[in-house]
Formats: sequence, C-alpha cells, structure tokens
Amino acid sequence: MNRNDNSFLYMRRCLQLATYGRGFVAPNPMVGAVIVHNNRIVGEGFHGKYGGPHAEVQAVASVKDEKFLKNSTLYVNLEPCSHYGKTPPCVDLIREKQIPRVVVGQEDPFPEVSGRGIKILREAGIEVICGILEEECRELNKRFLIYTLQHRPYIILKWAQSSDGFMDQLREENDGKKPIKFSNDFTQMLVHKTRAEESAIMVGTQTLRLDKPALNVRYWKGNDPKKITADSRQSLRQQIYALYDRNIQSLMVEGGAKLLQSFLNENLWDEVQIEVAAFPLTKGVVAPVPKGILQNVQKCENSVLFHYRNGSNS
Repeated sequence: MNRNDNSFLYMRRCLQLATYGRGFVAPNPMVGAVIVHNNRIVGEGFHGKYGGPHAEVQAVASVKDEKFLKNSTLYVNLEPCSHYGKTPPCVDLIREKQIPRVVVGQEDPFPEVSGRGIKILREAGIEVICGILEEECRELNKRFLIYTLQHRPYIILKWAQSSDGFMDQLREENDGKKPIKFSNDFTQMLVHKTRAEESAIMVGTQTLRLDKPALNVRYWKGNDPKKITADSRQSLRQQIYALYDRNIQSLMVEGGAKLLQSFLNENLWDEVQIEVAAFPLTKGVVAPVPKGILQNVQKCENSVLFHYRNGSNS
C-alpha cells in the first residue's frame, strides 16, 4: 500500500475527527472512525466524551442505509476495543454489522489487550490492515501512550522568561512586588488553550503564596484542569505516579524554577514549552536550562516560543 492510496486520505480524516474529543475524553484515547462504501464516505464518528459512545459506534449509527455496511471498509486510528469497559466491545458491533474490512492506524497499547481486537476480527473472517499513518496516530495519542505504558501522566513543563534567562524578579510574600508579565495577549491565550487540553495543572506552594494563580481557562473555551499542589515533604516521583490512580492522563507544570528544575533533574517530563520575552531583567529568579530535542521555534508578536521533546521517553 503506497501513500497515494486512498487509505491514507481516510485515515487522515479519522485523525481529524479524533481531535474533536481533545480535552474531553481523557483518560481514554482520542479516536475517529470513517466508513467508506465504493470510495465514498458514508459514515463518520468520533469519541466525544469520556464514558460516551466510541467512534466506531457513532460512525455506524451515522450510516443512512445499513445495507452499505456489508460492503464497506471501516477506518479507525486505534484498534477497536475487545473488552467491556463503560461501553460494549466495538469488535462485537463490527461483527454484528458484517463489515468485511477494517483499516487500523495503531494497535491498542494496553499490554493485556494489544492485538486482541484485531485477532478477533480476523478470526471472524474480516480483513484487517494495520499500521496506516501509525506515526501520526501515535503522536495524536501520545498522552494516552505514556499514561498506559508508563502508568503516569504525560508531563508538560511550561514557563516564561526574560531574554537573559530570568523567570521573575526576587520577591517575598507581602512585599508588594508584582510578578513580571512576560506573556502578551496571544501567548496567554495559547497557554489557556493548552490548559484546556490537559487533565491537571501543578504549581508549588511558593507560587500559590506569592501569586495566588487562578489556573483556569478563562481565555479559552474548555474544561478547567484539576489543580494540584506539589508536596515538598513527599518524593516527586511518588506524587506523579499516584496521579495515575486518579485517572489523570496529563499534567501541566507551571510552578516556579525550583519545582520545574526538580522535574528536569528526575527526567520526569515529556515536553518543555518556554516563552522568551524580548526584554531582559539583568537579575532575578534564574530560569531552568531546557533539555531534550528542540522540536519547534515560533515567533509570536514580541515573544519567541520554544518547544522541546524528551527523546528518552518516546
């Protein structure tokens, strides 16, 4: 199968549909599904809310004439589920509707069930093709992959700093000094957009005392992330892995320099997002030194955004 094949086009549509569930389906993955009959899309669906119908169910329900299903191909970016969770297994629906061909972007990463849905479909005589745009599928659900395979949330470290590497002026509680504002209206909106896409946000006790941050998404539409305060009396790694048991799939860390540096020192991170303002401070709170692979640099008005990925956690 080559990249000119329509399968890649339909899988890209699955990925597009899947993104409509961003910020609403965690700790489940984002999944989109497309049903194609005679090279024409006759059904589409996506997983829109945690506990709600899966993408395959929505796609099948959207087909106007059910007789099409017996001569159609189902495209889905993640292997159809084969176990009972909050909804019945999608493989049962596919068999019941006698869909003869299924194209899968990526196998389910759950070690206990990975490949089981594909096996069930093949044993039922259904043709299954796997690995279409797999890299793109894995990128879409990178949070789900880390959460599932490493039993911890996907971690994004975020901070803003001056052009000469300071996060703030030196301040003490009740000294009347205001935090330095590095963000402009546009970059502030981007931060709130990211917050809306993550399950939780963490700051340290010092940040809470000095800034009393709202940590909400008032400049974007979406759910506010759960607010978590880092506990200096407990091992950081222990705190982070405990979040898995609370179904927290992703974590944004917006704390001070000390907390951020702790995550870097522990290699307990997946992404670093840094906003560098155009002006210097000359002195103050020294920002952490970013690590990892520089993925992207973006100019936004008077700021530059740097995006790093942790290659060791890929």
